[in-house]
Amino acid sequence: MQSTPLPPATEAQVRAIGTADLVVGIPSYNNASTIGHVARAAGAGLAKYFPGAKAVIVNSDGGSTDGTPRAVLEAELPDLRTVLVDHAAGAAARISTPYHGIPGKGSAFRTIFQIADLLHARACAVVDSDLRSITPAWFELLLRPIVDGDFDYVAPLYHRHKFDGTITNGIVYPLTRALYGRRIRQPIGGDFGFSGELARVYLAKPVWGTDVARFGIDIWMTTTAVAERFRICQAYLGAKIHDAKDPGADLTAMMTQVVGSCFDLVETYAGVWPEVHGSEPVPLIGFPHAVGVDPVAVNLERLLTIYAQGVHELRELWGRVLPARLLAALADAVTTDAARFHLPDPVWAEIIYRFALAHARHAINREHLLGSLIPLYLGRTASFVVEMQSAGPAEVEARMESLALVFEHLKPLLVAEWPVKEKETVS
Repeated sequence: MQSTPLPPATEAQVRAIGTADLVVGIPSYNNASTIGHVARAAGAGLAKYFPGAKAVIVNSDGGSTDGTPRAVLEAELPDLRTVLVDHAAGAAARISTPYHGIPGKGSAFRTIFQIADLLHARACAVVDSDLRSITPAWFELLLRPIVDGDFDYVAPLYHRHKFDGTITNGIVYPLTRALYGRRIRQPIGGDFGFSGELARVYLAKPVWGTDVARFGIDIWMTTTAVAERFRICQAYLGAKIHDAKDPGADLTAMMTQVVGSCFDLVETYAGVWPEVHGSEPVPLIGFPHAVGVDPVAVNLERLLTIYAQGVHELRELWGRVLPARLLAALADAVTTDAARFHLPDPVWAEIIYRFALAHARHAINREHLLGSLIPLYLGRTASFVVEMQSAGPAEVEARMESLALVFEHLKPLLVAEWPVKEKETVS
């Protein structure tokens, strides 16, 4: 197992606590305005739903300068009678600690995993620090399936605005579903439950110098749980209302880190996914219902401008990855009339598979390869925005289902042309 040094004061605090049944982790970086609400929801949820359990809330912080750690430690619990707690319950202990390693969400999670391991926790949950829609019930939904021993990993299922989660909708969900055969709708949702055993599996993996230490952590956790055959369910958490971002302005670094991690995992589990055919649903915990969500503004003109620049400037590089017919399709899609812009699903799915193949073959410097995918991702996002501009939630989900089926249909292309032997033997 790789060593993960904790600050001496943090290690002393953990050892003073001794053991815990439950650990809730909250990674953060300058989230003082929202993290107090998240910490209060965690404290109330643990008191209401797990009154007899010894619980610890861990804030793993990346060097905030806005008072985020203090906001966690000083967040006052609500009057527990307001959340229908009618019995005396000890408040969860709180730890706020800086993490070591590459700056990023994954390094924050690594510290949470280590603290959970030292405390011999039975069940853990991690939640984002910018959530405004989180409630105490989230912790029942994320932790109960683990505590009762029915599952090892709980993925979130949310109601989100149709233009929130564009990396999930356009790439990660359909690709992961096609590869591993499980319909996990929000594989990088950010809020998960998992067993102490699985936390130790994560901690032991030699990945903490890669993009897993950054935004790649979510897809890595989900894929590891699926590919190594841990028991998985989804929990319906209601609305995810957080600091959503314009996909054209804010998400390009996240996209390359997440997709790079996806492609690394394709190599890691090359002994698993070629044998998977089709897909199957994942058990659902909770009661799905419609809720209102904040709108997400998208600068469509910016998306189309970057796409057109990519078609003009990256044709030679893309030509080392994509066949001529795909290059022609990309060029034909360029238009000054945004309402007419369209990238067909088969074109998009084949692009993702061929980039995965080029990544595995080291056909191009991987950083350059992933960077060149950005204009294509923005073009695909623009196409989705144009098509779904007036669509309701049911129509959007039907559209996602049709895209996922295209990825499944084209998967034999990836299997047939896969050039790499298995990188890691799955135990």
